[in-house]
Amino acid sequence: MNRATLDLWVGLFVAIGLAALLFLALKVGNLATSSSGETYRLQARFDNIGGLKVRAAVKSAGVVVGRVTEIKFDSKDYVAVVGMQLDQRYQFPRDTFATINTSGLLGEQYIGMEVGGDPEVFKDGDTVKKTQSAVVLEKLISQFMFSKASEETGKK
Repeated sequence: MNRATLDLWVGLFVAIGLAALLFLALKVGNLATSSSGETYRLQARFDNIGGLKVRAAVKSAGVVVGRVTEIKFDSKDYVAVVGMQLDQRYQFPRDTFATINTSGLLGEQYIGMEVGGDPEVFKDGDTVKKTQSAVVLEKLISQFMFSKASEETGKK
């Protein structure tokens, strides 16, 4: 094998490796689109969204059914307004509950859709009325510590 052929194979191997790294980086960053078809938009209003980010997953029963498309602050009602785009294949009843959940103990946050029983389904542009805000771990810890400190003060 001559030097030129060897250089060609090494270059090809390096190019394939870089392409694989780029693919993995896009998958990890949720930047690769996997939506294959029609979608519809929903909005939900939360008191606290925690660390929810644009492009976060919207899941139901552990299956990704959509993505968060935008996060805005409503300065009139002082709440976060989250825009979602859901796959048209997945229709949800109008009494579906939207919750902000965390993957694992300290993982990324996503919106969970807990299905209701209403025969009417959401239409494009509707707002999810029933929501539950994110549980902020720091707030829970501080409340626990404060209650323990109050108990110790009350015993004396």
